[in-house]
Amino acid sequence: MKNTVFIQTNERQWLGALVSAYSLKRNSADPDAFDVQTMHVKDFPFLAAREGQPFLRGGTTRVWRMDDLQSFTPLRFMPPKLMGFEGRAVVIDPDIFAVGDINELFARDMGGTAVMGRQRSDKANKAWQIATSVMLLDCGRLKHWDTEKAFGEMFAFERDYKDWIVLRDEPAENIGRLENEWNDFDRLTDKTRLLHNTKRRTQPWKTGLPVDFIPADKLTKYPLLGALNRVRVSMFGEYGLLGRYHRHPDPRQEAFFFGLLRECLEKGVISEELVRDEIRHNHVRHDALAVAERTPPLAA
Repeated sequence: MKNTVFIQTNERQWLGALVSAYSLKRNSADPDAFDVQTMHVKDFPFLAAREGQPFLRGGTTRVWRMDDLQSFTPLRFMPPKLMGFEGRAVVIDPDIFAVGDINELFARDMGGTAVMGRQRSDKANKAWQIATSVMLLDCGRLKHWDTEKAFGEMFAFERDYKDWIVLRDEPAENIGRLENEWNDFDRLTDKTRLLHNTKRRTQPWKTGLPVDFIPADKLTKYPLLGALNRVRVSMFGEYGLLGRYHRHPDPRQEAFFFGLLRECLEKGVISEELVRDEIRHNHVRHDALAVAERTPPLAA
C-alpha cells in the first residue's frame, strides 16, 4: 500500500484543502512516493445523519452542525480503514501546509508505536493530550479504530468528543511524540515542516469575513459564559455577534499561503472560477485573487 496523506475537509475549508494538497507535492523531493487524498464530509453520510442531534463534548451537551467550520474532525480517525489497515498514512487538517518534505515523516522510526502526534499543550496537566490535527499512523496496528461507531457513541453520551479528539482512550504505549515542527501552531521558522494556521480567527484566507465557527467550550470552567452564550444563540443565531476574522499577526504566514495559491492559479491546479465561487459563498476573503496576484513568488 502506497504511503498516503489524507486531508480532512468540508465546504468551508475546501480551498485550504486544495492548497494544502499542492504544498505537499510542491515541497517534496520525491512527490511520486506518496498519494494525497481529501476526505470531504459530504462523502461520509454518517456525519450528516446526526445533523441537529445533541452529543457529549467537554462534559456538556452540544448540537452537531454540519456547517460548522470544523465538522470534519471525526474523519481524523478514518485513514486506517480507508487504507485497508495496511501501510502508513498521515492525516492533516485542511489549514496545514507543507514547508518541508512529508516523506521525512513517512520514513520516521515510530519506535513500536501505532500513532504519533505532537503534544497539544505546554500545560503540565495537559501533557498527555495529543494534537490529532497531524498524525502519523501505522494502519495495521489500528484495527480497533471504528470511526462511525465512536462517533455514534458521542450521541449516546458514552464517549466525550474532547477525550476522543486528544487520544485519551488510546493505550499510552501506542502513542509516540512528534516534534512541534511537524505541526507548528501559527509559527513559521527555519525548522517548520508543517505549518498549521490553527487559530481560526486569524486564518489568512478568511480575513474580514464574518466568523462562521462555534467558539471553544469554556462552559465547565466559566458557567456564566455558557449561559450568556446560550442567550446569544437564541437571540442572534449560531454565529451572531461573533465578529469577523482578523488578519494573521505574522505577514510571512499570509504571504506563504497566498504564494502557494498564486502558484496554484498560475499552474491551473486551482481555477480562478473556483476561487470566485468560494468568495461568493463567503468561504474565502473577498480580495483573495488580488492578494494572490500581488504576493511575491515563493522561493523555489
